[in-house]
Amino acid sequence: MTGLAATGANPVPVPATTRSAADIEAWLRLTGARGLGTGALRQLLATFGLPHQLLAQTVSALVAVIPEKHARALLAPPDAVTMALVERTVAWAAVPGNHVVTLADAAYPRPLLDLSDPPLVLYVKGRLEALGGPAIAMVGARSATVQGVEDARRFARVLSGAGLSVVSGLALGIDGAAHEGALEGAQEGAGGTVAVIGTGADLVYPARHRDLAHRIAAHGAIVSEFALGMPGRSHHFPQRNRIIAALARGVLVVEAAARSGSLITARLAAEMGREVYAIPGSIHAPLSKGCHLLIRQGAKLVETAQDVLEELGMAGQAARPVAPAPMPGLDDVLGLTLTHDPVTLDALCARTALPPEQVVASLLELELAGAVERLPGNVYRRVS
Repeated sequence: MTGLAATGANPVPVPATTRSAADIEAWLRLTGARGLGTGALRQLLATFGLPHQLLAQTVSALVAVIPEKHARALLAPPDAVTMALVERTVAWAAVPGNHVVTLADAAYPRPLLDLSDPPLVLYVKGRLEALGGPAIAMVGARSATVQGVEDARRFARVLSGAGLSVVSGLALGIDGAAHEGALEGAQEGAGGTVAVIGTGADLVYPARHRDLAHRIAAHGAIVSEFALGMPGRSHHFPQRNRIIAALARGVLVVEAAARSGSLITARLAAEMGREVYAIPGSIHAPLSKGCHLLIRQGAKLVETAQDVLEELGMAGQAARPVAPAPMPGLDDVLGLTLTHDPVTLDALCARTALPPEQVVASLLELELAGAVERLPGNVYRRVS
């Protein structure tokens, strides 16, 4: 027997090669088996070897590991839907930069074996080597604030420039900003970025991140455990969060509400022995509640990317610091009265003793410059 150990749950790595249609068919039949969880499938592989060896067994042999009804379903000839998916996958994998990586391949990311249910098959678009280096996950709210987006981008740029790959989920808000910052930082260091998605690797969701996805594939990697053509479904995104947590040495939560998928990712990371970091915010900000909850539960409070690097023992590897965005006109008009905490227009007028029209004009200028954020209710706060 080759490729998989006869005992134990983990495979012996074998070199990744160009996959044949028969090989892809065997793996897809296995991953598409209904009623069998990853644990049962791994036990079958550990017992019988690679999928083509497993599928060559008899029902009577398989029933030593799984129920008879599941054994018969697994050994039944593939239907037209499965064969169409096989054809689609073979064509996709033939495109340069596209990879079908299985649990038996040497290229399979070893950190994923810390999961109780590691994916049997990964679809990777981009550079396989992007999955092999030290990584930090960054997650947060989709409806992020301007400050949160700026923080995510700045942290990711420094961390990537220091040699860490930034792992996130390609979602709107914090995820997208983290990927953007990591791509910028990769130009200064050895880092990069990995996007773990909740659709097939041949789809981009959300659609507005199509250009970003192409740049990630060119300079990092896009990873999915879902079959090609699979649309995004609500349960896919919490499921992919476990891969984000497993791939990284730690998870940094930038902004999160008290009930947030980012907190699930943080919990999964902690359960696997990964570090959890959180950026604090205003006590008045709803998207700081989740970060503050994590800090109370033991997450490490970080204020700069350097804090994260120090925790990871990489303090001397930081790239040059990124200067914050300037605040044109702030000293002349608002001084220190506009802080990172939300403040009303009336309060600003009272503090500065300036007429409302002058304050509004200055705030508009600062908002257009990306230095001030206007919140619902005519409330403002400083971004950087």
